[in-house]
Amino acid sequence: MNWILAIMTAVLVYFIVRRFIKPKYLTDLNEEEFRQGYRKAQLIDVREQNEFETGHILGARNIPLSQLRQRSNEIRPDKPVYLYCQNGTRSMRAAEFLKKKRSCEDLSHLKGGFRKWSGKVKK
Repeated sequence: MNWILAIMTAVLVYFIVRRFIKPKYLTDLNEEEFRQGYRKAQLIDVREQNEFETGHILGARNIPLSQLRQRSNEIRPDKPVYLYCQNGTRSMRAAEFLKKKRSCEDLSHLKGGFRKWSGKVKK
C-alpha cells in the first residue's frame, strides 16, 4: 500500500515540476527584449482569431494554438520564432509543439503575454 502512495506522490510531483519549469528550448523575453528582436523574427500570435481581432502586436500573424497542427508548415524552422498569447501559457505549448514537430530551434515567447504588452497595438 505504501508503494502505491509513493508512486502517486512521485507522479504528482513530476507533473507539478514539469508545469512550472521553463523548457530549455524556449527563451522567456520581457517586453523590452521582445521588442528588440521581434521585427527580425516570425512573430506569431497563438490566441484565437477573435482575441487577435480585438488587438495584436503590429506585424504579428495569427496562427491559433487550436490550428497550429494544421498550419505549422506556415512557420519556417530555420528562422527565429517569437510567440505570444494572452498570458504566456498557450505560447509555451505552441513552442513545445514547434520544437517537437517542426524542429524549430530558435523559439522565444513574451513573458506575461499580450496583457503585459504596452507597445503599439493594431486593432
